[in-house]
Amino acid sequence: MLLKSELSRILISQRNMLQNRESGIIRGDLVKVKPLLNFAVIISGIRRCGKSTLLLQSMKREEECYFMNFEDPRLGSFDLKDIEMLQEVFVEEFGDRDLYYFDEIQNLPGWESYVRYLLDQNKKVIITGSNASLLSRELGTKLTGRNLRIELFPFSYQEYLMYQDREDSFDSFQEFLFAGGFPEYLRTGLDEVLRNLLMDIIARDIVFRHLIKNPGTITDLAVYLLGNISREVTLSRLQKTFPEIGSVTTLSSYMDLLEDAYILFILPRFSFSQRVRQVNPKKVYAIDNGLIRANSLGFSDDQGRLLENHVFLELRRRYREIFYFREKGECDFVVKEKAAIIQAIQVCYEVTSRNKEREVGGLLEAMDHFGLERGYILTADQEEEIRIAGRIISLIPARKFQY
Repeated sequence: MLLKSELSRILISQRNMLQNRESGIIRGDLVKVKPLLNFAVIISGIRRCGKSTLLLQSMKREEECYFMNFEDPRLGSFDLKDIEMLQEVFVEEFGDRDLYYFDEIQNLPGWESYVRYLLDQNKKVIITGSNASLLSRELGTKLTGRNLRIELFPFSYQEYLMYQDREDSFDSFQEFLFAGGFPEYLRTGLDEVLRNLLMDIIARDIVFRHLIKNPGTITDLAVYLLGNISREVTLSRLQKTFPEIGSVTTLSSYMDLLEDAYILFILPRFSFSQRVRQVNPKKVYAIDNGLIRANSLGFSDDQGRLLENHVFLELRRRYREIFYFREKGECDFVVKEKAAIIQAIQVCYEVTSRNKEREVGGLLEAMDHFGLERGYILTADQEEEIRIAGRIISLIPARKFQY
């Protein structure tokens, strides 16, 4: 159990360390981080994508607030029994305030009860966490209807340009496709940073938290999937590749954990039937192109798949229901909003005479299926408009597309 004097020193130290950090470039998501009465604002996202920096930017805007980072190793013995002491230290050291910021709060078992108590006292609470479904599960009934979720990703292309002090150009976009958006990698340029990051996320957010008995196997699965982004996968085929995992149920749970930790995203094939979506092959995309390239082989020349992963991430930032479409042909992405498909998007690094029929045909099939008058082919640098049978297909460089 922590002594009150120890907790006081830790909180003062954390506050000083945070205030001495540079605020960095202003993230586009900062406009969403607004303290609200009766609601906990939850910022979730992969480790090292900038959640703590976003908290700092919000705190500097609000000023009068409390702050605690639950990932501080000095807080190893802190638990819910210490909450009353925490409140006393907050008031004694920083005065009486109504706004609380908590970083990586999922490290405190039972945290949702504490947050609910603060909300009931008309306090405002903003928290971060590195695991999507863990936070969702812990919210339970205590915070149902009392939370607003914001997902933070590594830098977008526009944020990358600001961070690197670059102008928008084809060359800048090409560099971004290979580098990705993790700030520490952009600062150092070392692939080892991204390799260590993957190992750290698997160890801390998956193996340790879920008591995985074979950590090497789930690491191998993660690396394999990173090397197969944009390709269809099925549990039965993966089981043949990784027989040591055992049952399909275990394999499915491993993939869920990789998705919960924001390493991967699983994209279903479109169907109005949830049951059909479950049994059809899925596609896999990743949180960051740099993380893909640094942890898998064969991506040095595969610009097409990196471009497709980039487009997926831009769509995923904005929409929750995204699918791929396959009938006779294939369309890379269809976007659903409410009950309707609102966009059909194909991704092709360069449309040529060799692939034009396939790319246009798959997109047209999706447009006809959903009654869309316009579809899009996002490219590296081509810009053109094609009219076919009363439909309009726009070829647009991915970096210029208004998602």
